[in-house]
Amino acid sequence: MSRPPLDPSAYENLQVEQEGDLLRVTLDNPDRANALSPALLAELTDLYRRPLREDGVRAVLLAGAGKHFSAGADLAHLESLRGAGQEHNLADSGRLRDLFESVLRQEALTVALVHGSCVAGGCGLATAHDFVVAAHDARFLYSEVRIGFVAALVATYLPLRLRGSDIRELLLNPEFIDAEGALAIGLVNRVVPREELATRATELAVGILGRASSESIARTKRLILGIYGHPLDDALAMATRANAEARQSPDCQHGIATFLATKKPPEWR
Repeated sequence: MSRPPLDPSAYENLQVEQEGDLLRVTLDNPDRANALSPALLAELTDLYRRPLREDGVRAVLLAGAGKHFSAGADLAHLESLRGAGQEHNLADSGRLRDLFESVLRQEALTVALVHGSCVAGGCGLATAHDFVVAAHDARFLYSEVRIGFVAALVATYLPLRLRGSDIRELLLNPEFIDAEGALAIGLVNRVVPREELATRATELAVGILGRASSESIARTKRLILGIYGHPLDDALAMATRANAEARQSPDCQHGIATFLATKKPPEWR
């Protein structure tokens, strides 16, 4: 059965616009600071689970409408689960896990554009992306311990960005960290003026897509996630297979042939 094409109008809580090989996505509930409601979670997960490269998308750029990127979990929804049992809470937590996993496993390049406050689950959403470009006014907070909660899911992939002491600082000491502080520890990749956020993030994505094969980007992302946490022997075995398989890919063969013929790598975009 053929898969239906990407339909931007199918999303009610997101603004979705495809521009060539770029997909611009905007969290669209500014009145509630783009809190991660069940409806928003479902739509984001559906979108990021798509094999977007088959839709012609090579990079996804995620932003937030209004004053803030995202206030994180929908606390009204969490309050409604206060009397729920373990089964219901596990299912609800599983939906957040599905979102983060869909972002981490999306094979197109992913870039989060953060301005204003980026809190708790919103911080987890942003930092699951390959790159985070932050405006000067951005500030980040893992606030879970403030309300007796645990930032459990983000703790599984923050080590891909941060050293252990910085993870402890962020998760145990619930204070805002500004954009420059986030840059210093590696939580974000770039800090830019607020008015240049969209332009600079687009330039980053377009620059990478021009210099790098999308197939190689996808293979590298799979490898990074695959070897993470494995013993050295197992990781080296996976890396050896990935190395051998990449050599046989059309992109690698094209890249080598182009370089030998021109002494320059291909222009991939």
